[in-house]
Amino acid sequence: MKKRRIGDTALEVTEVSFGGAAIGGLYRACPREAAMDTLERAWQAGLRYFDTAPFYGFGLSERRVGDFLRDKKRGDYVLSTKVGRLLSPVPDDQVPDLGYVDPLPFRVDYDYSYDGIMRSVEFSYARLGLNLIDILFVHDIGVYTHGVEKTNIHFRQLMEGGLRALEELKSAGTIAAYGLGVNEVQICLDVLAEAPLDCILLAGRYSLLDRSAEEKLLPLCRARNTSLVIGGVFNSGILATGPVPGATFDYGPAPAEVFTRVAALEATAQAHGIPLAAAALQFPLHEPAVATVLIGTAKPSSLARNLDLLNTRVPEAAYADFEPHTFR
Repeated sequence: MKKRRIGDTALEVTEVSFGGAAIGGLYRACPREAAMDTLERAWQAGLRYFDTAPFYGFGLSERRVGDFLRDKKRGDYVLSTKVGRLLSPVPDDQVPDLGYVDPLPFRVDYDYSYDGIMRSVEFSYARLGLNLIDILFVHDIGVYTHGVEKTNIHFRQLMEGGLRALEELKSAGTIAAYGLGVNEVQICLDVLAEAPLDCILLAGRYSLLDRSAEEKLLPLCRARNTSLVIGGVFNSGILATGPVPGATFDYGPAPAEVFTRVAALEATAQAHGIPLAAAALQFPLHEPAVATVLIGTAKPSSLARNLDLLNTRVPEAAYADFEPHTFR
């Protein structure tokens, strides 16, 4: 599988990579056997970049990714995880409901400070059982997750200490790169106005449906040589299923406006004789600033289906006919 470089670093990642939220039990339980089978299928298909986070199953995804990679040759893969949330053990009846089914028995606390990030990466190394993390993403900092007031507090934490921690970790060789892992464009612009970043994991804001990153963030990333890791290429479902009853957008039921837009996209895809999902999956890779597209699933069959979509030829002319839209 082809590889692309992360920013100005020596890291190269496969153009398609594995996202670890689903194997942490996002929205539905994921038995360990299914998680390991899916990871093995990804490896066999040539994926060599794996992303996880403490938040995914409250440590469950990190444990599973670490277990899978432990017997792999260290130079054969790239691994990223995230900082900004610290896990603390709680009784089983106090485990918060944050979208994960059968997570580990922890609560989640936000901390973007120098000490918080240093503690977070130390805990991640222990959960992974590995001795090298390549990339750290500052996870879910911004209004989308916290609202305006708390975002201001967390942003100051990051500016006044968190970024210094990340730079120290990179300078010491503990990590090779760092950036943001978010679902919104504005916080990326805000951070880039203050400091350089090697990469940004952006979910759902640079897709066939939602081009929110296109106007300001993409040109800035090109100018700064900040690589984009693109998640949420199906906008949490609707670009894979099409505008069918029960389709989801942005982690919830798709509103009428989105149904209308996706129906038009689907008609364009049909006119070109291609599946809409294939166009959606391949779309971000046409942008030079994009290093990789994340595929997140907990089923080998779903992974195989997505890999087949990658091999579906999408005519270049089709992309000119997909009308862009910005939601936020």
